[in-house]
Amino acid sequence: MNLAAIKSKELMPGYHGKMIHGAQLTWAFWTVEQGAEVPEHQHPHEQIMYVVKGKFEFTLNGHTQIYTSGDIVPVPSNSLHSGKALTPCELMDVFSPVREEYR
Repeated sequence: MNLAAIKSKELMPGYHGKMIHGAQLTWAFWTVEQGAEVPEHQHPHEQIMYVVKGKFEFTLNGHTQIYTSGDIVPVPSNSLHSGKALTPCELMDVFSPVREEYR
């Protein structure tokens, strides 16, 4: 399998994702348009975000920080979080268990 062969889906406005699903996890590769926002939400999945490129403002449990290339953000299960792309971004997320709604 090659990432270039996976069709990208716009799963929310400005967030274009390519998803890989295993038995216990989902690996998401995002291309994010500048200004695109993810509203505050929570989910039972553990999440680890990695910023590949760009500047991404991320709020986790009320604490806001700006992350850039190379930054890793662990997001515990059921934590309130939101985000905004301050520049065009490339992000990777790993979720466990599988994000069935991303299939």
